[in-house]
Amino acid sequence: MIQLKNICLSYGDRELLKDINLSLSYGDRISLTGANGSGKSTLMKTIAGIVSPDSGELIVNKNTKITYLPQSCTGTGGRTLMEEAQRAFASLKVKEEEKKAIEIKLESSKDGETQTTRLLKRQHQLQEELLSKGYYNRDQLIYRVLFGLGFCKEDLLKETSSFSGGWQMRIALARVLLEDADFLLLDEPTNYLDLDARYWLKSYLTEFKGGFLLVSHDRYFIDTTVSQVIELFGGKLKRYNCNYTEYQERRRKELENLYKSYYRQQDEIEKIENFINRFRYNSSRAGVVQSRIKYLEKLKRIEIPDSVKQPHITFPEPPHSGRTVLTLEKLSKYYGEKKVIDNLNLTVSRGERVFISGRNGAGKSTLLRIIAGADPDYRGAVKYGKDVQPGYFAQELSEMLDTSLSVIEEVESDSPTNLIPHLRNMLGAFLFQNDDVYKKVSVLSGGERSRLALLKLLLKPCNLLLLDEPTNHLDITSKDVLLKALQDYSGTLLFVSHDRHFIENLATSVLELDESRYRYYHGDYNYYLRRKQQERETTGTSVITRVSPTQTQARKEKNWKTDSTGSKSRREEEKRLKREIRRLEKEEEEILSGLENIDREKEEIHHKLSQPEVYSDGEKTKELKEAMERNSRHQRELTSRWEEVEANLRNFRDELLAMNGENIVS
Repeated sequence: MIQLKNICLSYGDRELLKDINLSLSYGDRISLTGANGSGKSTLMKTIAGIVSPDSGELIVNKNTKITYLPQSCTGTGGRTLMEEAQRAFASLKVKEEEKKAIEIKLESSKDGETQTTRLLKRQHQLQEELLSKGYYNRDQLIYRVLFGLGFCKEDLLKETSSFSGGWQMRIALARVLLEDADFLLLDEPTNYLDLDARYWLKSYLTEFKGGFLLVSHDRYFIDTTVSQVIELFGGKLKRYNCNYTEYQERRRKELENLYKSYYRQQDEIEKIENFINRFRYNSSRAGVVQSRIKYLEKLKRIEIPDSVKQPHITFPEPPHSGRTVLTLEKLSKYYGEKKVIDNLNLTVSRGERVFISGRNGAGKSTLLRIIAGADPDYRGAVKYGKDVQPGYFAQELSEMLDTSLSVIEEVESDSPTNLIPHLRNMLGAFLFQNDDVYKKVSVLSGGERSRLALLKLLLKPCNLLLLDEPTNHLDITSKDVLLKALQDYSGTLLFVSHDRHFIENLATSVLELDESRYRYYHGDYNYYLRRKQQERETTGTSVITRVSPTQTQARKEKNWKTDSTGSKSRREEEKRLKREIRRLEKEEEEILSGLENIDREKEEIHHKLSQPEVYSDGEKTKELKEAMERNSRHQRELTSRWEEVEANLRNFRDELLAMNGENIVS
C-alpha cells in the first residue's frame, strides 16, 4: 500500500532520517516510538506527503487514501460542530452529485444502448461506493464518533470556534476518523482525551479494518491497540512484531548488551591509552605504540546516546505530617445554578495516593483547586491536618513562571541547595536536554512551561501533593521517571490523570465524582474497575453514590443502606420509576427494530434504482425517489426519538438507584 525507499532528510547538519525503508500495508497496527526530537513527526509528515525528503522515494498505491492527524492544529470558525464533521464526507458528496446527474441524464436520455450501459455501470459503481462507505448513514456515523470522543447532543449546533484548544483537537480527530481512510497517521491522538474517550478510541481502532501508524505516550493505549512497534533511533528504523510492553523488554535486553559492549570497549581503550602513554617516548617500543595509535584512530567507538540513558531522580524528603492529612466536611460547589460538588465528606490519611476519577465537567479540577486554596468560593470546610504543607500543580500555573529567566535559572531560584548539583539531570528527565536549559522561559511552548512548573513544584518539600494531569506533555520515559519518584514519595497525594498505566501503578484508592455525587473506593485502580464491572453486571448500569462521612464508617458498612421509613409514597415512586423504565425499554426495542427495517428498505430502494429498466419509466423513477426521501425522513425522526428515550432511560435508572440510599465501599 505505502512504501518508503531510501528516504533521507536533514535539517541543517543534523540527519533526522537516514536511508529509511518501510512498507505499510492495509491492516497494519503500528506504534512509532523514539526519543523526543528523534524525528517521529517528521517521518509521519513525510508519509503524508507534507514534507519532501532530500532523497529517496515515497510510493503510494493508486486509490489509497491516507489521512493525517498532526500533534496540534488550529480550529476553524464559521461552521457548527455538525457541519465540520460533515466535511469529512465532502468527497463522497461530490460522488453523490455525480450519481444524481447520471440519474437525470438517464431519465431523459436518448443516447444509444452503449452510452446508456456506460452510464448505468458508472451509476452502479458510485452507488456501491456510497453504500460501502456509509454515506447514507453518515449522521449515525457522526453521532457515534462525536459522542464517543466526549461531545454531547447540545454541542452539535455550537460554532467550532467556541471550543477550547483541547476540544479543537478532538474535532480534528473526529474528522480524520470519519474520512474513511485506508491508512491513518495519528500523531499523539490521545492528547487531550479523558479516560472514557481514550477507551472509546481504543475500541474504534480495534474494529478499524484499515491500517494505522500512531505516536502516543499512553503505554496502556498502545499496548491494547498495536501489534507492531517501529523504533526510530539514530535516524534508522527497526521493526518489532509485538506490543509495546514486549518491545520494551526486548529493547532493555538490547541496551544491556549495548552497555556491556560499551564498557568492554572503554576498558580496552583505557588499557591501550595507558600503554601508549607509558611507552610513547621509548624508542624500542615506537613501532608498537604507533600501531596502537592507528588502531584507536580506526576503532569504531560505541556511543550511548542521551536518549537511551535512563535518568533516576529523587525529590526532597517531605516533612512529617499528622496521621490525618485532609478532611472535607459537607463540601459543596456551584457555578451559578449548576451544582458541581454536593455535600462531599472525605478524610485522607498520611501516605494515601488518591486518584480522582470522573467524566469531563464532573468537578475533578475544581475539587483540587478548592483543596489547594485557589478557589475560595465554596460551602463547607477544608481542613488540613497537623504540619501539612500542600503543593499544587495545574496547567495554568505555568503562566506564573518568571519569563526573564532561563530554564536553569528558574529551577535554581526555588531549589534546595543540596539539589542544585542534580538539576541538570532532573531537567533532562523532564525533556530539557543539553542547551535547552539555557533557553529563556519566554520562548518556551505551553507544554514546556507546564513541565517546568511541575518540576519546580516537586523540588519543594511538600507533604501533600495535589496534581492535576501531571503527565500531560511528558513522553513515556519521563512519565516512568515521574511515576517512580511518586511511588517512592512518602507524603500524601491526590491526583487527576488520563494515563491508565500511570494510574494503575500509583493509586492506592479512588474517589469517583459524577454529576455532583461521589463515591470512595478503598483499593487500587484495578479494584475500582472490578467493582464497577460487578455493578454493571448486577444492575445493568454504573452506580455512583456518596462516600461515608468517615473512613471508620466505611470499613463497618459494606452493603446498601435502605430507607428506614418504608413510607408508602416512596414505594409508589419506586414502582412508578420501574414502570417508566420498562415502558422506555420496550419503546427502545421497537425503535431499534424500526431502524433496522428502514435500513433494509433503503437497500431495496437502492437496488431498484440501480436497475436499467427503471429509467425507462419516469413515473416509477419518481416513486422510488419519493420513497427514498420518506425513508430518510423516517430514519431521522426515529433516530431523534431514540436519543430522547436513551436519555430518559439513563435519568430514570439513576433516579431509581439513588432511591436505594448510599453505597459504602471498603
